[in-house]
Amino acid sequence: MTVTVTADERLLRIGEVARGAGVSVRAVRYYEQQGLLIAERSPAGQRLYRQDAISKVRFFQQMFAAGLTSQRIVELLPCWDSGHTDAEQRAMLRAERERLQARIDELQVALGHLDEVVAITDTHP
Repeated sequence: MTVTVTADERLLRIGEVARGAGVSVRAVRYYEQQGLLIAERSPAGQRLYRQDAISKVRFFQQMFAAGLTSQRIVELLPCWDSGHTDAEQRAMLRAERERLQARIDELQVALGHLDEVVAITDTHP
């Protein structure tokens, strides 16, 4: 798609999105391939992204870190974009939240064990 850039909406090049989100250009391309981001094209064929691409990429990074797949993130995007969900989407969101909370609980237990080891080694160098 060829796009004309207007003064009121400056589109970002792929490198600007990558730098702004703290990821590689390769990651941005991957997100596009997975259907997570949509790039428009300049008359010269360069990928151009809307301003919200940086916040979306950061969101993708957080969701990947939380263990979600790219397909699950694709399913979340309509919720992100519209702010609305249907019953099936809400059920999916609740299930993901419960899974994530269980992982956080496991990590809290591991953190407690590490704190115990640190406390023991601090008192017995």
